[in-house]
Amino acid sequence: MSLGILGKKLGMTRVYDEAGIATTVTVIEATPNVVIQVKTLEKDKYAAVQVGFSEQKESRLSKPLQGHFKKAGVTAKRYIREFHVSEGEHKPGDEVKVDIFKVGQIVDVLGVSKGKGFQGVMKRHHFKGQGAAHGSKTHRRNGAIGQRSTPGRVFKNMGMAGHMGDEDKTMQNLRVLQVRPDDNTLLITGSVPGARGNLVIVRTAIKGQPKPKAVVAAKPTNPMKESKKK
Repeated sequence: MSLGILGKKLGMTRVYDEAGIATTVTVIEATPNVVIQVKTLEKDKYAAVQVGFSEQKESRLSKPLQGHFKKAGVTAKRYIREFHVSEGEHKPGDEVKVDIFKVGQIVDVLGVSKGKGFQGVMKRHHFKGQGAAHGSKTHRRNGAIGQRSTPGRVFKNMGMAGHMGDEDKTMQNLRVLQVRPDDNTLLITGSVPGARGNLVIVRTAIKGQPKPKAVVAAKPTNPMKESKKK
């Protein structure tokens, strides 16, 4: 996997091309990330690059985190994430900017979805609901959730009311429409998880990359069989 970048969702807008066709995009501000630590197979049993994003007051960090940033020689950061990188040379203090992505590249965007509080089954799981007439007293409930003495319990994953949203989500195979190094912004087609101002992670798509076509070797022919057919 290649190196990604941390950023902040600014919102959505439209971009028009030369033909006047509008494309809905999400604007992501990604000020230069800083490499904090490089993990290797020999020392850490896996290869990864740890990056930090968004300035933070050092007084708000724990003593171990303060020492972690001082050892790398970088200022305190609010967010720290790791990217599993198999190749490439990185060292603490290096900057990761938006120009690591190219226009037209396929990427995945990770974020936390909007929290919607406690919701019922009709909104949370799209249940149909029960009778709407005056005789019914359970219009929007989910109805029975269990069985008799066998199995005598409620099965897992039963659709019930509860906390909706505020979950880790990944939008796959989005396209980078514009890269603006001067503004430290990326314009990515479609929508990404979270509200304005939320942290998002942009990485090279795992599933959306074109696969090389397999070359199928021609089957050898048997001249004896060919002569018999004739």
